[in-house]
Amino acid sequence: MAVEKVKENVKEVLERYGYNSARMIEILQDLQDIYSYLPKEVLEEVANTLELPLARVYHIATFFRAFSLLPRGKHVVQVCTGTACHVKGAYRVLERLSDVLGIPAGKTTKDLQFTLETVNCVGACALGPLVIVDDKYYGHMTPSKVDSLIEEYRE
Repeated sequence: MAVEKVKENVKEVLERYGYNSARMIEILQDLQDIYSYLPKEVLEEVANTLELPLARVYHIATFFRAFSLLPRGKHVVQVCTGTACHVKGAYRVLERLSDVLGIPAGKTTKDLQFTLETVNCVGACALGPLVIVDDKYYGHMTPSKVDSLIEEYRE
């Protein structure tokens, strides 16, 4: 990762928030939007620039599930595993997604095209089982619909 580009990106984001460490969550969200995850070099640059202990920045980056310290896929596939979706077969859908993508939940494909995740209830219980791909909701999902869904997103 080019050090100068990291410094430039971090500086741009920090300027946007007035170098205010109280806005760390927003800062990290914007940086994750740039990189699709939070690389070590980025967290180090944030800590150095804001004159904060690296441990504090890591604490925030690891506390919130929305942040990832590992590269994520171009497409994030989430399966709701809340009670209503669970009862309606979410784990069978998750199992089929895992088979089709060749990865377990919590992992990213080697080609960085897909990350498979589980999420707790997203409040769309009537649509269960629910799969979310890149913030687009797919309700009443079944294992037999998984193949065509993933094909929509394959390159």
